[in-house]
Formats: sequence, C-alpha cells, structure tokens
Amino acid sequence: MYSARTRRLAVSVLLACAVIATSGSDATLANATGAAPQSGGTQQIDLAQRLAAGTLKVVNREATALQESPGAVHVTAKPGAGLVWVDGSDFADGTLELDIRGRDVVQQSFVGIAFHGKDDTTYEAVYLRPFNFRAEDPVRHQHAVQYIASPDYDWPRLRKEFPEEFENPVEASVSPTDWVPLRIVVAAKTVRIYVGRGVTTPTLEVRKLGTLQTGRIGLWVGNTSDGDFANLRVTPMK
Repeated sequence: MYSARTRRLAVSVLLACAVIATSGSDATLANATGAAPQSGGTQQIDLAQRLAAGTLKVVNREATALQESPGAVHVTAKPGAGLVWVDGSDFADGTLELDIRGRDVVQQSFVGIAFHGKDDTTYEAVYLRPFNFRAEDPVRHQHAVQYIASPDYDWPRLRKEFPEEFENPVEASVSPTDWVPLRIVVAAKTVRIYVGRGVTTPTLEVRKLGTLQTGRIGLWVGNTSDGDFANLRVTPMK
C-alpha cells in the first residue's frame, strides 16, 4: 500500500498538470479568437479579417480589403470626416501603432486614428497631412501632423487659439506616398506622437484636451480624403 505522504504527492502532481493544461487551452483560445491580451500585452488587430467578420463599424465611408497588402484595408473618400470603429475596443492609456498611407495631393489627404471614442462625433484623433510633409511653403510644412479633440477642439479652433501647439512638421525622410508608421503614446494628461520609422523623439507632444479617459479606437479620414491602413497594434499601459 502507498503511504499517505505518497498519495498526497501524487494528487499535487495531478493538480499541477491540470492547471498547466488549462492555462495552455486558455492561451490557445485567446489567440484563436483574437481576444485582448492581459494588461501590458500587445494586441495585433488584423483589419482585413475584422472587416470580413463584420466587426468594423464604418461611418460615412466604405472600406475594402487591400489585396496587395494582407491584413490592410482601404477607406474611400467622401465629403466630411469618416471613421472605421473597431467593435469591442476599449482603450484607456497606452500605445497605439498603425501604418498609414495617404496621398500627396493638396487638401485631399487627411489620414489618422481616433481614440477614446464615445460616439461618431466625440473622440480624440491624431492625423497626418501627407501633402504637407515636404511642402516648400514653411506654413504648410509646419502643419504635417495634427491632434484634435472633437467636437470642441477641431483644427480651426486649435490653430486660431493655440497656434503651432497642436501641429508640427515631420522629418524630411518621411515620404508622403509611402506607408508611414504612426505611434501614439496616450497618458492621463499628455499625448506623444511619433511619425516615421525608427523615430525616438516625439514628432509632436501635446496636452490632452479630451475629457474621456477611455473609449473606442477607430481609423480616421478627413474631408474628401481616402486612405490605406494596416498593422494596428494596441498596447495598454502596464
């Protein structure tokens, strides 16, 4: 007969194996369903897959998958702002990363990302004006990346009341017609924005004007603008 100590040891080993097996199953399930990771982990969002699954909410635009860029989507042009909300997203503080491609056509390309979205008019956003990246006019050149907090702080009010505080130029190496990496670090009171590959110094750093501390994430395009979007990554603050 086995001693009591041996029986207790065997039970402990079996319980440990059960815990390991359960943890592995949970991790596999999370990966298969695209569930959000634990706090501090990065969630990669396949936009084309989400579009096919019907879990992107498109507002005032149409969205299609980009055949030449797996996982990417194209958002069409139309008067007024357009949004593509990621259903189920709820972002507070942390880092948003996205590859964006616009066009080098004056006043026809405004492309970015919205966050802390409450509805289709209340959100914060950071967007690019690719046609200003390499503009020879110094005023246009200054207005290459913009932060807004809709509806109270859209760009006309910000430019009038706080000139040059909420927009900046980008590095000369950033091409207006290529895929542009955009990284946004959102904290309680500040938003730091990095435009371009390998950029370590903020392209623009602003005080946060939005009053919401959490909300939806969405792709954003401005008036008469279309755009391409890929490689959306969300990393909550630890």
